[in-house]
Amino acid sequence: MTLQQGLAFAVVIGMMGLFVWGRLRYDLVAMLSLFAAVVVGIVPAEEAFSGFSDDIVIIVASALLVSAAVARSGIVELALQRVGSYLTSERAVLIVLVGAVTLLSAFVKNIGALAMLMPVAFQLAKRTNTSPSYLLMPMAFGSLLGGTMTLIGTSPNIIVSRMREELVGAPFEMFDFTPVGASIAALGVLFLAFGYKLLPARKGAAALDVAFNIKGYTTEVLLPEDSPLVGQKVADLERLAEGEVEVPTIIRERFRRYTPSPSWTLHAGDMLLLEGEPAALERVVALGKLRLVGGEDAAAEPDTSAENFGVMEAVVTGDSPLVDHTPTQLHLAERFQVALLAVSRRGERLTHRLRSVRFRPGDVIVLQGDLTQMPEVLGELRALPLAARDIRLGRDRRRYVPILVLAAAMLLVALQIVPVAFGFFAAALILILVRSLSLREAYDVIEWPLLILIGALIPVSEAMQTTGATDLIAAWLSGAATVLPPSGALALILVAAMAVTPFLNNAATVLVMAPIAATFAVDLGYNADPFLIAVALGAACDFLTPIGHQCNTLVLGPGGYRFGDYWRLGLPLSILVLIVGVPLIALVFPFSG
Repeated sequence: MTLQQGLAFAVVIGMMGLFVWGRLRYDLVAMLSLFAAVVVGIVPAEEAFSGFSDDIVIIVASALLVSAAVARSGIVELALQRVGSYLTSERAVLIVLVGAVTLLSAFVKNIGALAMLMPVAFQLAKRTNTSPSYLLMPMAFGSLLGGTMTLIGTSPNIIVSRMREELVGAPFEMFDFTPVGASIAALGVLFLAFGYKLLPARKGAAALDVAFNIKGYTTEVLLPEDSPLVGQKVADLERLAEGEVEVPTIIRERFRRYTPSPSWTLHAGDMLLLEGEPAALERVVALGKLRLVGGEDAAAEPDTSAENFGVMEAVVTGDSPLVDHTPTQLHLAERFQVALLAVSRRGERLTHRLRSVRFRPGDVIVLQGDLTQMPEVLGELRALPLAARDIRLGRDRRRYVPILVLAAAMLLVALQIVPVAFGFFAAALILILVRSLSLREAYDVIEWPLLILIGALIPVSEAMQTTGATDLIAAWLSGAATVLPPSGALALILVAAMAVTPFLNNAATVLVMAPIAATFAVDLGYNADPFLIAVALGAACDFLTPIGHQCNTLVLGPGGYRFGDYWRLGLPLSILVLIVGVPLIALVFPFSG
């Protein structure tokens, strides 16, 4: 091993350690890796930012814009709502929802496809008396499977296509992934149609017409002087809710926080944190004449007499400006004219005042305000509503435009009339010009951290190749694979990609592993294509943890899941992908040639 190779390994191992550590966001980790690579000399300073001029950045950004325009057209939700009246059984609902999100994810960003259909899932869950936990995780997994079907379905496919262009001078085309991806997706949907029973039937957010509808909500109330609970014990309050509400915290004198025993006496002016079931919380608030305080002290209380005044639930996404901030820091009431009534965080009891709670991805929040303004507020907060969304007024005439533009772009790219980057850039531009997306919405929907990660890691990935580090790893793997048949070597790469992705990020996995897989294939005398496809497939199929992919995180709170629930359904699905994927890849992409 040379010094340059050792330095390249040190940078990549350090990067992987930071990803696993999880304290720094992945785009910052990528920038630190690029910085380290330049400092140690494996990336020339003048080439440090070459990755940001790569076509892949344009393709990913444009695909995000186009998929957002399709999502906001509302046409898919409208179609499913009409079909929903014919769905009467639990399994029928699941098959339709998972099938729809899987198919949609082939053409729309998978997180966007899942976000579009989650409100529909809650509607159908309520109508058929189905536990949302039976629907949401299968939908998340279906969205990941659907992304494997086309070039633009998921970022790993786009990155692998670029890697192939570097190796053989020609990228993968739009539908080169379809034979393998569609077959695995179809079998995956079939498995999920029966395998969902492996999940626990936990209570989620199926009741959409009440303020509190997820087990474990924490809300904050003030004990006014006229409350019948003044002078009573904590046990009396809990008895009022028939034992279904607990008082984990009492705040007195504004700042003093106590963990009360059942014998504590309640005083006027006490601030109480209540935790419990939705109906019980409502009952205690009503019978005890308690006043909901919300996330901020009432400096900008909404007009509760307004005709459209009400509440709405939403789940906090990973890229929401709420993440790592408190309601007080964000001035929710002043800036957005909404009050935070309650927060539900799976697996953790909240003991701080709501105004001091730092939001996390997957938190479910209840906001109170003008319902006519709520969709815009949730859009700006990047929180997904857990209620039916009305189609935006004034957009009906343009509802089909995003679908037509997307179809035209894919056709032109598939026929090789225009390059992928220009085709989707043009599509995104047209959709902005016809106002399917406003310019502000266009900037909001682009996942800037993902683009920064890709742009920063492309030079690091190239440094692994130029220093010979990928050759060295490939040689080690080749030595281990000499006793394996070609399918065994392919399975080795697929398993490695699936194992690394939950800790590394799927785009980073491909940038690191694709050059290694290609060199590994050449060393064994095989065609690189099946091994590149295996890397893309393994990186896209992340079913084992709630933190490996945004889709998995998104359903964690609303579905009432725990960390270990993902293994129950994800492990057999991963084994299915491995068993079916290896022979399929070998059939479509021969080892020789």
